[in-house]
Amino acid sequence: MKHITFGQAFIRLFTLIALSFTLFGFTNNFGLDSYEIYLNNKLILKQAVNQPLNLRVLKLHKANSDDQLHIKYKHCTIKEGAGTNRNIILKDEKGNTVKKWVFADATGSDLSMAIAVKVLLQLEKNNAMHELSLHYISRELPKGEMLAMVRVE
Repeated sequence: MKHITFGQAFIRLFTLIALSFTLFGFTNNFGLDSYEIYLNNKLILKQAVNQPLNLRVLKLHKANSDDQLHIKYKHCTIKEGAGTNRNIILKDEKGNTVKKWVFADATGSDLSMAIAVKVLLQLEKNNAMHELSLHYISRELPKGEMLAMVRVE
């Protein structure tokens, strides 16, 4: 008959706990898509999709017309993070598409999608009576995700 002493049971339990921390301690926020928006190389918005919508406002009043907006959307369910058939859509408050940008599938570590600020500023000016918002859509997220409201003031 085999007897397990208290010391052996404690060592097995401790080993199991340590192994669990090792396995799960280095995972990303599984279950949460996230994105970052840069104005040129400066981070101006970083969000996980479960954060409140009222925090998602892009204020472009200090942006120059030759600046670039870079959007990096990371899917939680994809190892590399980048989606396929990626689009950024500018919509008005009624959900009408004002402008659509289509991006190639990301290759390598660069997930960014670039939009010229000049175009955004012109679209905001042409649609001054409307609330505009940026949305991300991909094959993995066909219903889309609102990224931010766009404000120039």
